[in-house]
Amino acid sequence: MSRARSSVLFIHGLWLHPSSWAPWMQLFSERGYEPSAPGWPGVASTVEETRADPDAVADRGIEEVADYYTGIIDRMPLRPVLIGHSFGGLIAEMLAAQGRAAAAITIGAAHVDGVPWLPFAPLRDSLPLFADPANRNRAISLTAEQFRDSFGNAVDEQESDELYERWSIPAPSRPLFEAAEEALALYLPYSPAREGAGRSPSLTVLAGKDHIVPPDFTGWAAGQNSPVAGTDVVEFADRGHSLTIDQGWREIAETCIDWLWNDHDL
Repeated sequence: MSRARSSVLFIHGLWLHPSSWAPWMQLFSERGYEPSAPGWPGVASTVEETRADPDAVADRGIEEVADYYTGIIDRMPLRPVLIGHSFGGLIAEMLAAQGRAAAAITIGAAHVDGVPWLPFAPLRDSLPLFADPANRNRAISLTAEQFRDSFGNAVDEQESDELYERWSIPAPSRPLFEAAEEALALYLPYSPAREGAGRSPSLTVLAGKDHIVPPDFTGWAAGQNSPVAGTDVVEFADRGHSLTIDQGWREIAETCIDWLWNDHDL
């Protein structure tokens, strides 16, 4: 059966290079979609180039990243499907709230609006990030051990280390500081993370063993009412934050495709 090809815009999160979406892009292309995965501002075309120039990605905040993707979407003929992982999911939510998405899928995403906790809580303790306010304007890299604790805790150590060597890059600290400010939203008049939920169809994919964005912390629970009206929720109980890049990535991708095609004809 023929079908119109929809555009799919993949948005990576902190510490992963956009090329980590390559297997997803190939699969989505095979299924009739038109995928793209542009990097955040300052991210170079390869992992190696990005690692060699961390200052290029430093001091990039949530609003700047969202505006960057807004510019990309505005050049597209039709609103794309947005698929974001981790902080990329937060960006996808913001753009969907502005009416810029045909649908939005967030995977292991940092939902911060109205949630009184600090996203990426384990990293608050494992990184000496917040001890020095000057880190707000810097780029920070994870060590292999920190990557295992945060991304690769649900896979074996060898696979985690391989994923780290293949995909990890330095990331701006500023979004973490801004999200931390959101945790104090009752005392702050405004934070860039404060965006409402989108009106387009949305799917939230949870990882039950996620150390970075634990489902219990966010208030999301598969099989229960979503904190955001109209959002579908699916949980993979045995998966961690690396679910988009580890050896089980295809199961997650197929779930997203099934939701788009079978549930929403997108």
